[in-house]
Parts: sequence; C-alpha cells; structure tokens
Amino acid sequence: MDMVFNEHNKDEFPPAHTAEHLLNQTMIRMFGCERSKNAHIERKKSKISYILDRKPDRKAEREIERTMNELIEQDLPVSFEYVDRDNIPEDVSIDRLPEGATDTIRLVRIGDYDVCPCIGKHVRSTAQIGRFEILGTNWDEHEHSFRIRYKVVQ
Repeated sequence: MDMVFNEHNKDEFPPAHTAEHLLNQTMIRMFGCERSKNAHIERKKSKISYILDRKPDRKAEREIERTMNELIEQDLPVSFEYVDRDNIPEDVSIDRLPEGATDTIRLVRIGDYDVCPCIGKHVRSTAQIGRFEILGTNWDEHEHSFRIRYKVVQ
C-alpha cells in the first residue's frame, strides 16, 4: 500500500521501537498508567518515562523485565491496519496524533497484546526484538515519574 502519511522525522531501530510498544502496554497493565509521553528510543540504549502513583520496587522491576521477555519469546505477530479516523477502535487513543494528521490512521497491532497508532518502523514478530534488559531506573518523587533505561540484545 503506497499511502503518504504524516511527516516522520525519526529513524527508529525497529527492535527497540517495537519493544517500546510492548513496554507501554505492560506498564498500563501492571500499573494502570498511560502510555509514555517521554521516550527516547535508540539502538544502544533507550529511555522511557511513566507517571505512576508510586515507585515500583525491585520485585516489580524484575517482573517488568520477565514479562517483556516472555512476550518477546511468544513470537507475537506485528501487523498493520489502516483505518479511517471515524472508525478507530474504542480502545485506541488518538490524542497524541499531530495536528493535521491524515484521515487514514495506521494502527500497529502486536498479537492481541497491544494496538496503537504509529507510523514508525517495527519488526515482523516479537522474537526479532531479542532479549530485553533493564539497565536501570530512576524515580522522581515530585513528578511521580518512573524512568526506565533499557536495551535490546540481539
């Protein structure tokens, strides 16, 4: 399909970017938070922050990493669906689309685990991500911001 979408100024590393999608949904399910609005995804090291009501303990951090690697090992398919802005599924938020976004929106689905609008580059299935490793975390008590630094090892 040769469709022209919104301008995209990033050149994502597909394994780390696809891991970002999985991590967003994992954090939503574990902590009831929103998708990250502050992510810096790179080949060597990525950083992503979430607003949480409390600081996760080390056990929770290990559970995030375990869940991520379990999802990766499940080899979930990554697929794309094109929908008209008026027919976006109820569980998909479009509040982060840029102003003037096209009427046709590309949704990225990872198995039955996650779906969100995205025009970035992704792997074909989660097994192509490699191993997910948390490099460290930081907690900002004032902002209630939990930052995860991670890498994917292929």
